[in-house]
Amino acid sequence: MSTSNFEMLEAMQQMARDRGITVDTLFDALANALVAAYKRLPNAAEEAVVTIDPDAGEFRVFGQELDEDGNVVREWDDTPKDFGRIAAQAAKQVLTQRVREAERDRKYEEYAGREGDIVTGIIQQTDSRFTLLDLGKVEALLPQAEQVPYERYDHGARLKAYIVEVRKTSKGPQIVVSRSHPGLIKRLFELEVPEISNGLVEIKACAREPGHRTKIAVWSNDANVDPVGACVGARGARVRMVTTELRGEKVDIVPFSDDPAEFVARALQPAKVKEVLLDEEKGRATVVVHDYQLSLAIGKEGQNARLAARLTGWHIDIRSESEVAAAEEEEGEWAEGEWVEDESGEMVWKPAGGGETLSAKQWAAGDAQAERDDVAPSERAEENLAEAAAAIDEEERELEVVADELEAVAEDTTFDAETPPSVAGSFEPAEGEPGPGSPG
Repeated sequence: MSTSNFEMLEAMQQMARDRGITVDTLFDALANALVAAYKRLPNAAEEAVVTIDPDAGEFRVFGQELDEDGNVVREWDDTPKDFGRIAAQAAKQVLTQRVREAERDRKYEEYAGREGDIVTGIIQQTDSRFTLLDLGKVEALLPQAEQVPYERYDHGARLKAYIVEVRKTSKGPQIVVSRSHPGLIKRLFELEVPEISNGLVEIKACAREPGHRTKIAVWSNDANVDPVGACVGARGARVRMVTTELRGEKVDIVPFSDDPAEFVARALQPAKVKEVLLDEEKGRATVVVHDYQLSLAIGKEGQNARLAARLTGWHIDIRSESEVAAAEEEEGEWAEGEWVEDESGEMVWKPAGGGETLSAKQWAAGDAQAERDDVAPSERAEENLAEAAAAIDEEERELEVVADELEAVAEDTTFDAETPPSVAGSFEPAEGEPGPGSPG
């Protein structure tokens, strides 16, 4: 009995080494199997425990009697005479199952901490629902929702994928991978760009439309390292390796900026941005570009603008110069023209439609006159009434002065009623003209 048991224990230890399982795990599984085999024997105790001595190759079964609280009150050796043969037959299937479970647990633990990592597998099976990748010891599941549209997966081809989830099932770990996740871009650049893997360059943001185009924003922690140049590589070698793995998907690399307006302008590359206006309360960025840059800034079917919005987190509204000028002209808030520097170095206003230039002082004076011209009708009427009242008051004062003079003349005793005081004794007619009181 001891010889056969010793051989079985040696075989278990060899199995543990081959399968990468600890010996204690197999001994625990064997002890449970022996307890189950013992309880199927007639006159077996209700409670029992099995001990294994690997050095001597002996198995011992101890029957136990428990009280109401579950404490052992009596224990005895109840090992059957032919228990070695019975145990070997009964434990075979249980041990095999336990080995499989231990292997599944080990595989799960190996991949449980690798979510967000990149793996390389060989395509095994493809249908309308999913694609299976052989990773060596396990298989990975690539669902249709995580696949890139119009991307073909040929049997036997090697493929890199991004681990999004590791599930523990009764059949072992189920690894779900993706080809459309933005994290795949970051991991591919880490593989190709040493500056990213060692932390000198960081990928701050990533926006992707799988199978078409991707934008990434990069930042350098070293002033002597160009983040864009490091990702592009010599003659574009590094970014070309990434696009090849992505099967032709275009990748735009832009420098990151802490200034939101500058970051939005950079995110719209290759278009050249003239001005960026931010509305922080609404999270909206109004971008002004030259007319010939409008279609480039928007991109094919709005793709460039969509990716820039996802990359920066701002809602982007793109307008051309002519659209902005038309809106300003309609609102009447801005004069048409621009400030330019003349030959003497003075800044003068040059009207857009031509005409004489104005200095800053002349322009301000004209603006003040325009403000007076723009007074509301009601205010203008009040000003006219005030001016009329002042004129009436002045006429009344003049009439009072005349009345005082007439009163003074009336009180004079030498006043001749027939001759006006201002004329009597002082008027000499001109030659040829009749005098006062003469006929004709």
